[in-house]
Amino acid sequence: MRYSTQTEYGKPIRLHDAEHFEQMRIAGRIASDTLDYIEPFIQPGVTTAHLDKLCEDFMRAAGSIPATIDYHGYKHASCISVNHVVTHGVPSDTKVLKPGDILNIDVTPKINGWHGDTSRTFKVGEVSILANRLVAVAYQSMMAGVALVKPGNTLGDIGAEIDGIVRAAGFSSVRDFCGHGVGQVFHDTPQVMHLGKRGTGIVLEPGMFFTIEPMVNAGNYQVKVLGDKWTTVTKDHSLSAQFEHTVAVTEDGVEIFTLSAREREERQAA
Repeated sequence: MRYSTQTEYGKPIRLHDAEHFEQMRIAGRIASDTLDYIEPFIQPGVTTAHLDKLCEDFMRAAGSIPATIDYHGYKHASCISVNHVVTHGVPSDTKVLKPGDILNIDVTPKINGWHGDTSRTFKVGEVSILANRLVAVAYQSMMAGVALVKPGNTLGDIGAEIDGIVRAAGFSSVRDFCGHGVGQVFHDTPQVMHLGKRGTGIVLEPGMFFTIEPMVNAGNYQVKVLGDKWTTVTKDHSLSAQFEHTVAVTEDGVEIFTLSAREREERQAA
């Protein structure tokens, strides 16, 4: 394993080789395929526990294991965060989806020791104008951050771009959670903040793997963790949306390991 000469809080940042890229393509494809698979099941009347079981079955059938199970005591194959839940929503037999809900589903299959980490926000039927805008801005901001992944740019560039888009829309970027390095380690260096100052922070180098996963609130950025120690909600009970891709810095740009089938088709057609 190679490491950057840069460190974060005294910890090394891994630089990956061609073999590692191949392993992450496998893990990332299973992650994105899981969310492609689950989308038709997201309907009114379905429980989040049922969706979680479907995600688990799909990941295992693909030869992977859900990395979240038993991670710091967590018991589920996914995190499912509905409406004002920002992140780490715990699947439940009593949480029933209803028309107009939005929900983020976050999965991390692990295969051959490598983690593919991705999430999307889905809509249950017709949603409000506000919810539509929020979901669109969350995706737009993530992809704008991804577009800045290339050697020589900084993590501050990515954060500033994301936060600028979010603020221009009248929304706010969550500050308490961030993206992270990923690979053989589930959560690794570097930390990827979704706000920042251009030209600051870690300088991107070929071989870095990390997630970009902005959490965007319709109200203010403040959040609180509930008594289960996982579920995190907006303090003002405003809606929250999130998207996440796992990416790599290449010699001349970015590779996205977790593209959805729709995104792959759009890129081929472009």
